[in-house]
Amino acid sequence: MPNRSPAHPTVWLGEDDCDLGAFRSHVAQTTAAADYPLAAAIVGNVPQYDGAAARRAAGDPAAARALMAEWNRAFLDGPGIIVIRSGYGDLSLIDAVTEALGAIIAEEARAGTGRGDHFAAAGANSRLWNAHEKLSARDPDLFLRYNANPAVMLAARSWLGPAYQITCQVNVVHPGGAAQTAHRDYHLGFTDAATLTAYPAVQHRLSAALTLQGAVAHGDMPVESGPTKLLPYSQSFLPGYLAVLRPEFRAFFEEAHVQIPLEKGDLLFFNPATFHAAGHNRTAHVRRFANLMQIGSGFGRSIEIVDRARVAKAVYPVLARRVAAETLSGPEVEAVIAASGEGYPFPANLDLDSPLGGMAPPSQQDVMRRALAEGWDAARFDREIDAKAARKRSH
Repeated sequence: MPNRSPAHPTVWLGEDDCDLGAFRSHVAQTTAAADYPLAAAIVGNVPQYDGAAARRAAGDPAAARALMAEWNRAFLDGPGIIVIRSGYGDLSLIDAVTEALGAIIAEEARAGTGRGDHFAAAGANSRLWNAHEKLSARDPDLFLRYNANPAVMLAARSWLGPAYQITCQVNVVHPGGAAQTAHRDYHLGFTDAATLTAYPAVQHRLSAALTLQGAVAHGDMPVESGPTKLLPYSQSFLPGYLAVLRPEFRAFFEEAHVQIPLEKGDLLFFNPATFHAAGHNRTAHVRRFANLMQIGSGFGRSIEIVDRARVAKAVYPVLARRVAAETLSGPEVEAVIAASGEGYPFPANLDLDSPLGGMAPPSQQDVMRRALAEGWDAARFDREIDAKAARKRSH
C-alpha cells in the first residue's frame, strides 16, 4: 500500500522525504511586519517585542490574549522564533541569579558531579542540569523574584496553555568554545534516525507542540560570542527531525542561519523543532551564560499512576522462561515488554543518568531487552531496575 496519495497524506516519514531543495524553498519565506503588528521590529526574519510592554499586557486580559495569539502564530507557521527585549527589566536580579547559579556550577565541578553538553565537544561548555530546582533550594526568595515574570508566563501559555511545567538548564559557553551541531530539541530531537521512522508523521507534528524552548540572556551576547544560531521557518518542515541529522542539511543550516545578538535580560523563545545550535564563542573574554528553559505541556502525563518497575519485575521471570522455551514470537515478546516497562527514559536526572554517550539514557524497556538477550536471572534484573529507579530523583 503506498505511503501517501493526494487524498491521504504522509503517514510514515523516511530518508526519501528529506529533500534539500524543498527545504530551501520552505525556509526562504519572509516575515512581514504586517503579520506581527505588536512587534517592535523584525530582525533577521524574527519578530522582536518590548519586554515592558509584554509585562504590562499580562495585566490586561484582552491585550494578553492578542499578544499570545500573535506569538502562537509565530511559533506555529511563522518563523518559529520570537525575541523579547528587556524581558527582565531588573538587571541586578539577573546578576544575582547568575552568581547563585555560577556558584552551583563551581561546587559541582569541585565535587566532580558536573555534566557536559551532549550537543557540543567535551569541555566546550559548562552545563547545569535542573537549574530550576537547584536555584529554589539554594535561595527560595531569589527563585521567587526570578520566576515572577509575566512575560515568561505569557510566552509559555501562548504555545502550551496553562498547567505548563518549567525546567531550566544553564549552558555556559566559554571563550573559544566550539559551536554545537544543528539539531532539534526534545522530544523527538533526542531520537536517532532509525527510531524516528517508527513514529508516524502525526507524532512528528505533535512533538513540536509539547514543549517550548526559551533562553534568558544572563549577559550581553554579541555575535562574536556565538549566540544561538537559528533557522527561521525550519520548525514547520515536517521531515525535519530526520533531515537535521543529515550532513547536507547541517551544511545548509550553517549557510542560512541567523544569529541575533542579545543583551543581558533579553528573552528568546522558539518552537523546539526549529533548527538551532549554540554558536562558536570567538571571543577571548566573553563567558556566554544562558539559562535555557525547556517548558513542557501539562498534557505530557498518563491518566493513571502505574508503578512500571513493579510490573516489569513481576513479569520478567515469566517472560524470561517463555523466551528461553521459545514459546513466544519476537513480536509477542515486544508486545509484553511494551506493556510492562517504561519505554521512555525521560524525565531523567541528567546528573546521574547522563546522555553523554548518546542522546538519552536507557529506558526500563531497554533494560528488559538487554536482560533477555544476556540471560540475566531475576535477581540481577531486579537490581538493575531498582538502581535505575534510584537514579530517578531530583537531587
